Amino acid sequence: MPNILWWEKPMRIIQYNLQVADTQKMDPQKIAQELEDDCANAVVVNVGGIYAWYPSKVKYHHINEFLPEGRDLLQEILEACHRKNIKVIARFDFSKTDDVVYLNRPEWFVKQRDDSPLIYGKDRMGDWSLLISTCINSGYRNRDLAVPVIEEVLQGYDIDGIFFNAPHPSDCYCEICREKYHSLYGEALPDHPADFNPDWHSRCMKDNVKLIYDTAKSIRQDVPVILYYYGYDHKRNPEGVVDNLDERYATADLICTEAQNILSQGVGNLPPVYKPMLNMKIGNAVPGLPRPFGIIHSSPGMDWRHTGMSKSEYMFWMAQVVANNAHLWHSITGFNDTVTDKRILSSVREINQMVAACEDEMAHAKPLSQVLLLWNSSWPAAGWVDGMAAMQYQFDLMDIHHIDGTRMNEYRVVVVPDGIALSENAISILEVYVQDGGRLIIEKSAVSGFSQLSGLIGVEERAMQSPKLAASYLRIETDNPAIRRGFEQVTFIPLRKKVLYMKPLGAEALLTLVPPFAPPDAVGAPPERASMPVEHTDIPMVLTHRLGKGQVLSIAFPLSRLIEEYHMEDHYWLLRNCLDYLIEERQFEMTRNIAGLFATVYQSGEKLLVHLVNGIGQRPLVGTVSYHDASFTIRLPYGKKVSSVTAAIEKEAVSFTQVEDCVTVTLDQLSIWNMVVIQTQ
Repeated sequence: MPNILWWEKPMRIIQYNLQVADTQKMDPQKIAQELEDDCANAVVVNVGGIYAWYPSKVKYHHINEFLPEGRDLLQEILEACHRKNIKVIARFDFSKTDDVVYLNRPEWFVKQRDDSPLIYGKDRMGDWSLLISTCINSGYRNRDLAVPVIEEVLQGYDIDGIFFNAPHPSDCYCEICREKYHSLYGEALPDHPADFNPDWHSRCMKDNVKLIYDTAKSIRQDVPVILYYYGYDHKRNPEGVVDNLDERYATADLICTEAQNILSQGVGNLPPVYKPMLNMKIGNAVPGLPRPFGIIHSSPGMDWRHTGMSKSEYMFWMAQVVANNAHLWHSITGFNDTVTDKRILSSVREINQMVAACEDEMAHAKPLSQVLLLWNSSWPAAGWVDGMAAMQYQFDLMDIHHIDGTRMNEYRVVVVPDGIALSENAISILEVYVQDGGRLIIEKSAVSGFSQLSGLIGVEERAMQSPKLAASYLRIETDNPAIRRGFEQVTFIPLRKKVLYMKPLGAEALLTLVPPFAPPDAVGAPPERASMPVEHTDIPMVLTHRLGKGQVLSIAFPLSRLIEEYHMEDHYWLLRNCLDYLIEERQFEMTRNIAGLFATVYQSGEKLLVHLVNGIGQRPLVGTVSYHDASFTIRLPYGKKVSSVTAAIEKEAVSFTQVEDCVTVTLDQLSIWNMVVIQTQ
């Protein structure tokens, strides 16, 4: 049996974001004991980069001025933690350093377009030096400082892992960057970052981290290198440019996808409620790769980093990480003695205990999903995540860099979100998938790239995009119960934005367009003139098309954007119904679809594992609203019988009934997070 490396086992990590002024308060023995008490089995501590937390001999490596004289604090922490079998991961951040280094070696630093350095926190009060951003292509982040520091630490200390904070580059116009850009792309570095080659930043980071990765592995092959991987950011990346996991794993053993819950920007700018779920799915989007880490910051924003989120919000955010098959990584400001919001510590301990209660069961679990979503990190793709999460639909992601027909065949339905760019090869793969019996949903509201998809959709090649619609509706044209579910007493479903006008060529309309009954400035006055001039058209908005052994359902309007922007029940239900129409028999379904309740289902041997995470209520959550009689039905493999059903995390009563291959399970109460274990035989 092959040896299992420590980092291949379940991990509960606590990262202490250490403040240099608190260094002399650090008691390694006490810290190790508190880590054990808080149920952590690994810790991340500052080691090098901006500050050296050990007596470094590397020139220009800024040593923490508060280190206790005559002691090696890093060595003491390592010894104390290792005695308790707690792994120590060394945190490095070479993205910036102090102004004295800049004065000595200005060629190591970012040069802005006006030739000035990029200074962080220059208006910060107190007795601090300036921190200046280093160039990712310079000697500081490469052979002149970063490499010697890594060599010094690995040769001098028995650390268990390496974590790089802030590995991404800043926009730089120094001579090194200009020369590298020209050698790569045969042209001058553009004046504006928006005009940079899309590969530029990724290539610079890959080159930089690869050097450090190779250095580390040449000294100690057993030490894993952990690297940031940005998942979904609804503000940073609206158009959809997903980083390639292959690029990151070329220079790392493990990745961590951050799901920061920034509340300090106000309720109008809250991150999506499903962000931890989504970012963990992104990290798991390529089968066969290690499970990612999910970093959760305890603060409501870095500008309020000395306070904590409410327990209910924090617990809900953290529970999504493990419920979506990732390792939980806490990030707190300070260590236990210096944390100024002690509520955080009890939350960390409580959630770690919950993780420990289910992690062995999850060690070999595989997701049990019927839907595969093509992922490109765009708003429409996120809208599908929003819709499926709110309806407790089981889905996995396939990013655009790994489109694979063999993997598609494992799923009943594949979803192509609005705006996703498909190559000819990708379209051919989708055609084969459908011809062989697959079910496909295509959301398409723009003319660009339409003609290549028209054969799949079953319409004429030419389509026309409408002007922006308001005061318009959808009308259901079928008696199919899956499509009509929830709309039995409804005539119209709200619709707006631009849509596609298509002419069917073998496809059947399930929903049609009801055009605007009035311009936006006249929808409310006078009500006596609110009658619809046209209540019915032949313009299809949802079409179904049989192709070979399979079926294609097309949506000619941006359903995903309507879900993201309006969160209306009708749009959630319509998305659910479109999926139900193609799937016909759902493998898992909640008895009631409750927004804020997330469900993920896994199979592990003869067991089915159902995670239920409770985020019901207005966000940010200020209290936990317990959900009573949480009931779901799950379809078992043919011939299986249930021998037992238990609640693994919150010890609540659970009951079940089985009728043929369908099992209905009821959990008496769901407070924060539970995993229902269904043992079959």
